[in-house]
Amino acid sequence: MSSLILAAPFDGWLSPLDDVPDAVFAQRLLGDGVAIDPLDGTLHAPAAGTVVSLHAAGHAITLRLDGGVEVLMHIGLETVRLGGEGFVAHVRAGDRVVAGQPLITVDLGAVAPRVKSLVTPIVLTETAGHAVIEQAAPGRITRGAPLLVLAPAATKADSKAQAFVPAAQVTLRLPLAHGLHARPAARLAELARSYDADVRIVPAATPDAAPCRLRSPSAIMALGLRHGDAMIVMASGPAAQAAIDALADLIETGMGELRPLDQAPAPAAAPAPAATVPSAPLQTGDRLIAVTAAAGYAIGQAAWLERPEPPRAEASDGAAAERARFAQGRAALAADLDGRAQAQEGSEQAGILIAHRQLLDDEDILDAVDDGIARGESASQAWHAVMQARAAALRAAPDPHIAQRADDFVDLEWQLQWHLAGQTPPPVALPDAAIVIARDLVPSQVAALSAGQVAGLVTAQGGPTSHVAIIAASKGIPALVAAGPRVLSIAPGTPLLLDATGGMLTVDPDATTWAAAQVEADRRAARKAAAQAAAGEEGRTRDGLRIEVCANLGKRSEAAPAVASGAEGCGLLRTEFLFLDRASAPSEDEQAEDYTAIAQALDGRPLIIRLLDIGGDKPAPYLPIPAEENPALGLRGIRVGLAQREMLVPQLRAVLRAGAHGPVKVMAPMIARVDELRSVRAALTAEAASLGLPMVPLGVMVETPAAAVMADALAAECDFLSIGTNDLTQYALAMDRGNPAVAGSIDGLDPAVLRLIGLCCEGAESHGKWVGVCGGLASDPLAVPILIGLGVTELSAAPAMVPEIKALVRALSSQDCRALALEVLQVSTAAQVRVLATQMIEGVGR
Repeated sequence: MSSLILAAPFDGWLSPLDDVPDAVFAQRLLGDGVAIDPLDGTLHAPAAGTVVSLHAAGHAITLRLDGGVEVLMHIGLETVRLGGEGFVAHVRAGDRVVAGQPLITVDLGAVAPRVKSLVTPIVLTETAGHAVIEQAAPGRITRGAPLLVLAPAATKADSKAQAFVPAAQVTLRLPLAHGLHARPAARLAELARSYDADVRIVPAATPDAAPCRLRSPSAIMALGLRHGDAMIVMASGPAAQAAIDALADLIETGMGELRPLDQAPAPAAAPAPAATVPSAPLQTGDRLIAVTAAAGYAIGQAAWLERPEPPRAEASDGAAAERARFAQGRAALAADLDGRAQAQEGSEQAGILIAHRQLLDDEDILDAVDDGIARGESASQAWHAVMQARAAALRAAPDPHIAQRADDFVDLEWQLQWHLAGQTPPPVALPDAAIVIARDLVPSQVAALSAGQVAGLVTAQGGPTSHVAIIAASKGIPALVAAGPRVLSIAPGTPLLLDATGGMLTVDPDATTWAAAQVEADRRAARKAAAQAAAGEEGRTRDGLRIEVCANLGKRSEAAPAVASGAEGCGLLRTEFLFLDRASAPSEDEQAEDYTAIAQALDGRPLIIRLLDIGGDKPAPYLPIPAEENPALGLRGIRVGLAQREMLVPQLRAVLRAGAHGPVKVMAPMIARVDELRSVRAALTAEAASLGLPMVPLGVMVETPAAAVMADALAAECDFLSIGTNDLTQYALAMDRGNPAVAGSIDGLDPAVLRLIGLCCEGAESHGKWVGVCGGLASDPLAVPILIGLGVTELSAAPAMVPEIKALVRALSSQDCRALALEVLQVSTAAQVRVLATQMIEGVGR
């Protein structure tokens, strides 16, 4: 066999697969190769061969070159979701092609705003006894230039020639929305390789065809299996049955692309001509639905916020110089992060900054960067490669909540690059009343903004529990995320109406709508001012029912401003922030001092201290919690305290000591069973006796459907119940509120959630115990009358919402609220609930 030369299939920028922001390619699950970020829109054949497969979406093609080498060219990342829009194929499966022949044309301008990236991996999925002996250097490359040179390598006996006799098999229907394309094929191949078995697949429609080896992703993709297609998975070898079982389980999960098998796929879109726009841009008066990241209402003009790219050194000045440059830049960024965290002490922003600071000291990351420098990379190149690979690995995590943390790696990489270059990012210039539009943002960009600088934020990507969303909410900036690529068609200066509370963006509204929006904005501002002026009045309905309106707090500095806003106490003190903002756990004395200071700042108002709610997405470096496949269902909340008594006992003692300075109560998070409550009470009773202090009331935070259903049994053994509607909603609906794919369907006003709240109130009432709500619904004006009608008598809201919630309570009649609650429990959708609640609130002049 002679050498084989692959030419660059189009003009662009060549980079190693390590730089591809997708773990499937970066980790070489499909095979080795390179990647090109294209500058022209036509993909050409890198060598002569035959088209093995062309994906139905037109974005990926596999060629079998002369000599048996198979090469996959995958145009862009996550382009399969376009369904062929923007792609025109010039060949079909089975066609013979010559080197340089056009294969696929892509409308770069139309596709780019709608996908993750246009970078195109070029992967050798089958080497056929060849090895790469030469590779073009990273950088600018022109079409037709030598890309890879392959030469024959030593060969082994062809195991494929042996007879295949299956020892186990199963027939499955494919539940993947986009069929068996590159990503799921790679995951299946990776899993198959972990078993001592030869696994093969054949379409059930052609059972007599030669089965395809699962360890060859390109061959699997060539089968062209689509959503709903039946396939036979068979295996031979010692672990045949185990491999079949594992693969069947993985396929049935949908691998992030699950569509019910009884749901027909959307009709495949015909590939659009290269000159057409694949998705119509937003027009005057269009309304775009997105996911609420931070509630609020704003009118303003669109303004694009880009992330300026820092200069990155492409050449190394030698390992010693690069190591020194990296150490200097890292020290400068560390000092910067420490300073910003100290200035934001105790806030959620500080917690994020501290997390970034810990990443900067991560030994595995530092070792990987040092290895890159030793290989001849510049500090900039090595840092970029390592952090992009970490981000790609996170994005591939099965838990979307974890996947959203990939932005932290991107952000940290971006910040350090500026220090390595010895420069600072250019200042942000935005017009007045700007509603920022962006593909996505990183936490440091949002942290640098202020509510006075921007009216709102809308991003095409992102998730509602990302650090970007958390920072926007903490700054009081209305924000929508996961708005989709169409939002990127909005031109700067376009008038926008942002109703982040309702999850809607109106583009260039007509004069009547704009005038009404201005009136509504003014009305809201006036209502907010009036509510603040009357914030000192107690929460009581107009027919006399007492409803305490409290504030959720996270640090002692928030207590006094909350009281000034009319908070009648603290219905939820999130103590985890005291634990997360440090390298070691706080002592009993330190906790007691902090809780006492908050109790004193509340000046006789009640303080409910939630015990440590850690685990899940809130790990502490000093707390040994093993990695979990599904942290939301693992060791978190009270389970951590009961498993780690050295954490629970000092906190209980600190709470008891603070109880001497005010009406302090304690609340256990994530209770699911009565025996958990009994364990907490036993520990609290023992520590009270040890200290010689009186007991403080003990409550249960209802966040699981189990706790809501068992509320009567819990109420018999606790002093109060407080509902955490955020977690209760996601557990009740089996939808992760951190997953943008389903977050838009999550609504705390879903009748299923409201029925659980009703059960909780009924169970508590049977034992004469009160029920509060400290989750997101307590800050939602539409939810307030329903909660009161169901029997809730305490609402703990975001501090900024306290005046408005109190004003609303004073405008309501408890009798009307009960009637509304009965009515909404009979409907079937959250949308119907919201219509009924809106009608009631409008009826009381809100």
